[in-house]
Amino acid sequence: MKVLVTGGSGFIGSAVIRALLERHYEVRSLIRQSSSRENITGLPVEVVIGDLCDLPSLKRAARGCQALFHVAADYRLWVPHPFALYQTNIEGTRNILQAAAANGVERLVYTSSVATIGLTLDGTPANEETPTDIDQMIGHYKRSKFEAEGLVQEWTQKGYGAAITVNPSTPIGPRDIKPTPTGKMIRDAALGRMPAYVDTGLNIVHVDDVAAGHLLAFDRGRIGHRYILGGTDLTLREIFGHISNLTGNRAPRLRLPIRGLMPVAHLAEWWGRWSHTEPRITLDALQMAQKQMFYSSAKANQELGYQPRPVSEAFQDAVAWFLNERHPVEAAKKQSSLPSNEKLG
Repeated sequence: MKVLVTGGSGFIGSAVIRALLERHYEVRSLIRQSSSRENITGLPVEVVIGDLCDLPSLKRAARGCQALFHVAADYRLWVPHPFALYQTNIEGTRNILQAAAANGVERLVYTSSVATIGLTLDGTPANEETPTDIDQMIGHYKRSKFEAEGLVQEWTQKGYGAAITVNPSTPIGPRDIKPTPTGKMIRDAALGRMPAYVDTGLNIVHVDDVAAGHLLAFDRGRIGHRYILGGTDLTLREIFGHISNLTGNRAPRLRLPIRGLMPVAHLAEWWGRWSHTEPRITLDALQMAQKQMFYSSAKANQELGYQPRPVSEAFQDAVAWFLNERHPVEAAKKQSSLPSNEKLG
């Protein structure tokens, strides 16, 4: 079977490609001309150049494919000009659905996000049925993914094709080359550059488990349904504790009030627009941090057989990759200072 993966050179996409190759699928990867191929170099993958905003290129890419994993997305929590983000995440999804229908793709897995799922009032883990609407989506990324997921549901309901949606929580691990917002946090904490934290929580999962969940959804998922692919709920303080145990760095002890950081975020965003750089702290991120972003993967566990690994292994792989692959000099210094039983792999 020939499978097309959009965003195949990215963090999740390259993990999905590796999982497909392990199953001996014939894989075609759609990437933009400007995208780095670092994550798929050396893999037996057919690379095709295209763009989600260029429908003819998508139709050519999907030709001859029986299955499609639409992983590509613009994942930025802050953008000075949001149009490009909506264009990629919404119109790009519309285009890929048209390309899939035009080529008779038999089954499609769409990579959404837990960002489209509501949060509970009491802080208990949310699930696929937790109610929400567009007005509760904080920021352009969440709103664009919410609308894109709606397009996939509508496409399936109207009988244009067979799609299953997966909603990864917060994946971490190797090959986070950009890196993602969470990857930046892990990198900075691993390098001892995280002096403080805020009182929030995330659901952490290994990126390779998310990739495995994609294939399980392809094999066993119910058409028109969505599945949370998560791992372990952790407070931010617990996250930094895991990283501290691996690196020997002192975990940040200073807890900053979210409301007190709002003026700082205003200033950071102003400077970002003026200097054309991404701010380290944003208003949307602070608003999201006001709630514990905890999620349940029970539906995926029960219906797909999804079983993520212990979260400690996810942290170990993520920290080792950032230090050994991206910051080898700092890693060598840390390795020499750690006891032999705590060396990073």
